[in-house]
Formats: sequence, C-alpha cells, structure tokens
Amino acid sequence: MDTFPLLLTLALVLAVGLTLGALIGVLWSRSRPADDPAIAELQRRVAEHAVVQDGLDRLQDQLSDLAHDRTAWQAQLNQQVADMRHSTESLRRETTTLATALRKPQVRGQWGELHLRRTVELAGLVDHCDFAEQTRLDDGRLRPDLVVSLAGGRTIAVDAKAPLAAFLDLTGSDDTTEHDQALARLGEHVRKHVADLGSRRYWEALAGTPEFVVLFLPGEAILQAALQAVPDLVEQAAARNVVLATPSTLIALLRTVAQGWQHEVLNEQAQAVQRLGQELHARLGSMAGHLDRVGRSLNASVVAWNQAMGSLEGRVLVSARRFAELGVTNDALEEPRQVEAVARSLASPELAVLDDVPGGPGEPTLDDLLEREQSSPAARRARGA
Repeated sequence: MDTFPLLLTLALVLAVGLTLGALIGVLWSRSRPADDPAIAELQRRVAEHAVVQDGLDRLQDQLSDLAHDRTAWQAQLNQQVADMRHSTESLRRETTTLATALRKPQVRGQWGELHLRRTVELAGLVDHCDFAEQTRLDDGRLRPDLVVSLAGGRTIAVDAKAPLAAFLDLTGSDDTTEHDQALARLGEHVRKHVADLGSRRYWEALAGTPEFVVLFLPGEAILQAALQAVPDLVEQAAARNVVLATPSTLIALLRTVAQGWQHEVLNEQAQAVQRLGQELHARLGSMAGHLDRVGRSLNASVVAWNQAMGSLEGRVLVSARRFAELGVTNDALEEPRQVEAVARSLASPELAVLDDVPGGPGEPTLDDLLEREQSSPAARRARGA
C-alpha cells in the first residue's frame, strides 16, 4: 500500500523531467546559431587570457629572482654595516686612546717635535748637517727643540709647542660654555709659553743668532684658535722677540735658509775655482820659465856646436888633410855641417815677462852666445866666402 504512492510519485517526476528535457532541447536547438559569435568571442578572450597568464607567469618568475637577489644583497649589506660598525667602534677606541695619550705632556712634546722634524725635512734641510736637534746650552738649562744653521755661521733657535689637551677639549666640545672655556685655556697656554720663550733669550747663548726665537705650533687651527682667544698674541710675541710659526710659514722660512745654504755652497765652489785658477796660472808661469830656460840652453848648445865645428874645420881638418898630401891616405874627409836652427822664443803676451828670467848659475846669456858665434873662425870664413 505504501509502495504505490511512491512509485506514482516517481512516475510523475520522470514524466515531468522528460517533458522539460524535450522542451529545453528544442529551445537550445533553435538558439544555437545565434550563440556562435558569442562562443567565438569567448574563445578569443580565453586565448588572450592565456597569453596574459603566460606573461604574468614570467613576471612572477622575475619577481621571484629579484626577491632572491634582494635577500642576498640585504645579507651583504647587513654584513657590511656590521663590519663598518666594528671598524667605527675600533676607530673610536683608538681615537680615544690617542686623545688620552696626547693629553700627556711628554707625548705632546714628542708629537710636536715630530711635526717640527717633518717640516724641516720638507724644507730641504739635511739631518745633522744644516740643523741640530735638542741642542744643550748653558749646561743643559736651555735646550731649544731645533737650531737651524744659517749661511755665514749664524743660527736660528726654534721651539715647538703643542697645546693639544686644550685643543682636543675645544674641538670635542658641543657645549658653548665648555667650548669658550677650552678656547680660553688654549690661548692662555700659548701666551704663557710665549712669555717663557722670551725670557730664555736664546740669542744670548747661541753665537751669531738674531735676537728672536721661533715658536712652532704644529697646526694652523691651533694658531687660529690662540689668536681668537688672545687677539693681541702676535703683538705680545713680537714684544718678547718671539716669532709665531705654523708648518706653512716655517717651511717658507726654512726654504729661504736652504736657498742661503745653496748660495753659500756655490760661493765656496766659486772661491775654490778661483784659487785653483790662480794656482794653475802660477804653475803655468813656472813651467813657461822652465821651458824658456830649456830653449836658451838649446840655443847655447847650438852655439857651442857651431863653435866646435868651426874649430874642427879651422884646425883639426887642416891637419888631417896633410895626411892625404903625404900619401898616407886617399880618403877625403867630409865637411861637417853647422846647425842653423834656433829654438823658438816665447811670443805670447802672458809669457813675455819670462824673457828676463835668468838662467842657471854660471850659464851665459843668449846675447853672449850669439856674440861668440859671430866672432868664431867659421863665422868669419863664412862671411869672407
């Protein structure tokens, strides 16, 4: 009994479904030609979407690569920042250590002397030749940091001062009050040292030193700050015979000194050349005198030779020819030849004064020898012929 209504219901539902399906099929078949353009447009859009999707996929890949690279760059940047932070911290510690060390008087003095020595080297002065460091005067009570030797035996005393404690406080302070206090300390420190240098009077202990001493400040900023604190510092220093100098001005001063040394060396070389020329001239004169005496001796030898030949011809050969007359020999004797050449006399004006140079002791003069030659028998026979 209960099954029949259920079957009837199912049959009705099936009939309704078949009817609706047939109706939908008829309607779909009628509307299909009109839906073809829409389907084509839909397919075209689907194709374009595929192209766009492909581009989006490639863009996604590139973004992934960029993200990976950015991660690597970020890691490197973090490492560099860490290294820089470490270096900055190390530099800060070293700067603090250096600043602490430079506040010690002994270290400040060595630092100032080092800058002074470097300045002297840049000026072209040679170590232990043109300048002397740590010269002791008056049993060591006066000791300038540097004594520069000038040409002509004169010297200049130079003393280095490095007020770094006040200068470090000045440059490291951001507070206006502390800055002004450090500036005042720096100016007072330099002013006191100017007064102390003026009282030492190095020019009285060093021979040939001008009446002033050079105060070397190893930085232009130090002198500028000192002048800002004490505006009349230059006038006070000049009144005490103290000259304020920085590396630039001291280099100019010392290069002038080096030029003076070069001129002194050139002057000494010129004097040496002059002395050598005078000595060479004197030796040339002496040598010319010797040569003149040699020439006179040669002329005397010629005169003596001719006299001997005249004696040979006038006496010896006359007797020898008699052997031929007596039949002792038939060989004829050759006639000896006289020497007519005469030694050349000195003709240069520089050597004309040597004509009156006497010969050796007991030697005849040239005029005597010529007179004897003219009066010899051979000369008389030659004139008669």
